[in-house]
Amino acid sequence: MIELVDRAQEFADRTAVVSNGQKHSYRELLDASARIARGLLAGREDLNEARIAFLVPPGFTYVALQWGIWRAGGIAVPLCTKHPTPSLRYVIEDTAAEHVLYTGEFLDQLAPLIEENISSFARAETFGSATDGPLPDISSDRRAMILYTSGTTGKPKGVVTTHDNIRAQIVALVNAWEWSADDRILNILPLHHVHGIINVLSCALWSGASCEFLPRFGEEAIFERFLSGEINVFMAVPTIYFKLIGHYDSLPAHEQRKISAALSDFRLMVSGSAALPVSVLERWREISGHTLLERYGMTEMGMAISNPYRGERKPGHIGQPLDGVHVRLVTEAGTQVPANSVESGEIQVRGNNVFREYWGRPEATAREFTEDGWFRTGDIAVFEGGAYRILGRNSVDIIKSGGYKISALEIEEVLRTHPLIRECGVVGLPDDEWGEIIGASLIADPAAVNLEELAAWLRERLPGYKLPRRYIFQDDLPRNVMGKVTKQELKRAFA
Repeated sequence: MIELVDRAQEFADRTAVVSNGQKHSYRELLDASARIARGLLAGREDLNEARIAFLVPPGFTYVALQWGIWRAGGIAVPLCTKHPTPSLRYVIEDTAAEHVLYTGEFLDQLAPLIEENISSFARAETFGSATDGPLPDISSDRRAMILYTSGTTGKPKGVVTTHDNIRAQIVALVNAWEWSADDRILNILPLHHVHGIINVLSCALWSGASCEFLPRFGEEAIFERFLSGEINVFMAVPTIYFKLIGHYDSLPAHEQRKISAALSDFRLMVSGSAALPVSVLERWREISGHTLLERYGMTEMGMAISNPYRGERKPGHIGQPLDGVHVRLVTEAGTQVPANSVESGEIQVRGNNVFREYWGRPEATAREFTEDGWFRTGDIAVFEGGAYRILGRNSVDIIKSGGYKISALEIEEVLRTHPLIRECGVVGLPDDEWGEIIGASLIADPAAVNLEELAAWLRERLPGYKLPRRYIFQDDLPRNVMGKVTKQELKRAFA
């Protein structure tokens, strides 16, 4: 049984999805996904975990396709709408997708692959018309979805989650963040990523709530929806909050007051997928009256740690483990960090939320788990004051210089408080003498920033071994589609 789909019967007449200005009920979603499932089955009893890829914009069609694939017994493989043709080819071929369903606006991206006949391609708008016919019973331990990692340390890997995994991820968040059928969330996040699929879309639909999509991203359009009074939950990545703040600051005072009044009525606002600068958190709190709820997760496990819905949210901290999720910190030597220690260690996670495997990569899967079954996240954290604080990713955010382990995120937070620096990125650069030295990319006017004065300013705030040795100026930092800074690409910029 696919519980997410089964629960929709309880909310049949409620609005499930709003897209392109149209409201769609849970009953419409159930009917459309059943037709798609029968179309995919084409007389077969069960897809038996055949991979079905789809490239469609966020909205009702996306959800109907996702549910239809699941109801037919297939594995859903959502493709990134912003990926170029070679990246799409990689995922389609890596999963050996039986079908690729798409809408017309993506025909140009897919045209070379259609010509090469690497899979069976079909237009999603007209797919599936059968209204009668049995659908298979789907056990909850079946594989349900494959999402691809960002590939920052090699080729992207397909993360396989089961229906049980997805259920565990949803239930933990619905309970922790107190979702209800009265919630209405605006979803502006990509739907090839766990943040948009699980945290927003699936939690809303599990709860009988409504999920609304905008035709395209735009700060003005987002604030317009906020001003309607119809939205009460919002989740985004730090770069989106940064852009919203910039737009807000450009508005006249009377418009700012209207927006702030509307935001104060929201139930919940969440930030994730990248580290939230404290400066952004504080400015958004001034604007909205809300302290953004930070949480921590990965494609491989959904969310694992969260600040509380009720209670203190500490800036720069990600909170405590969600119900059903077990977390420990482990040192490089392989010893567990004691509960009362402020020593740093790698976050390791165990629970039903953790993925089954990397698609077709048993060796890579084995490497990511300890012998006793804990998933190695590669993220380094400390537990202090009752909450976890991320120091960075072991491979890119922990700089090893002269025997010290230095958090790039800590240095970035200090640099962002400088009045002339709009944004920054800090990386470790290879050095024969020190192992690594600290490099900082500054998004600032190079004519206005005196590096000697900046170094003196930093010495008042950081110990000497944490000071950058090299600087570059850029117009913007390299980012992936989720707004996360790609540190490997940033390192190449220093070369």
